[in-house]
Amino acid sequence: MTTDKSNQESILNNHFLNKLNNNEVVSSMTVRMVKGIEIAQIAKTAGFDSIYIDLEHSSFSLETTSQICMAALHIGLAPFVRVPANTPEWISRVLDIGALGVIAPHIRTAQEALQVVKAAKFPPFGERSAAGALPHVAYRSMPATQLYPVMNANTTVIVQFESQQALDNAEDIISTPGIDIVLIGTNDLTADMGITGQYDHPRVDEAYRLTIALCKKHNKWCGVGGLSSRPDLVDRYIKLGARYVSAGTDMAFLMSIATDKANQIKKMTY
Repeated sequence: MTTDKSNQESILNNHFLNKLNNNEVVSSMTVRMVKGIEIAQIAKTAGFDSIYIDLEHSSFSLETTSQICMAALHIGLAPFVRVPANTPEWISRVLDIGALGVIAPHIRTAQEALQVVKAAKFPPFGERSAAGALPHVAYRSMPATQLYPVMNANTTVIVQFESQQALDNAEDIISTPGIDIVLIGTNDLTADMGITGQYDHPRVDEAYRLTIALCKKHNKWCGVGGLSSRPDLVDRYIKLGARYVSAGTDMAFLMSIATDKANQIKKMTY
């Protein structure tokens, strides 16, 4: 593949994937409340490797999503988007407007995972349609023979395990070509299992151990989600081999520190 140096620097310096390829742990902040582009710089300054804009559980518009993604790209923070539906019209659009990866919720079968890959990747690995100049390469005009390999290599495909059915089909899903990360959504998973919120339940531990082992087997990465209140469990699964951690939401971070500060004042005596 040949591309000029300026084009390479505009996208190939993918810190997120570089760290994963070096077997380092990467962290992500979920954006669900703050609609301004400042949230990208806040996440970067705080030390996160990525953000993901949660269109599944927010009222964000595509315009807002695009602005935050482009702000993140500019400062070397990997912007991902969790789509509200795992369909080409959602997946391709969020990638076209600046996302460097897509998070597909509620994946249950290998066929569903394959459809996500097809929507996220350009030919010959997928069916993503040409969109012309992209923000990822600073809107430079590049021939498809150069652009497609660059974008395919740098577009992260993340699927979420949030059901027992996903675990039953775990190896088939994880071995699907084009899947990069399997993110366990612990809250929805425990709800589906009938053990809502029981993070210490043996079935949760079994789910993580199975997924981590299969990810290692197929050269993929396992992600930890929904355990921001349990750093002890996050630490456990990192030590077992998980490499991506969804650390929590902007809303939760703000509420946590605001509550702590309010309580500090309430406890003060005169």
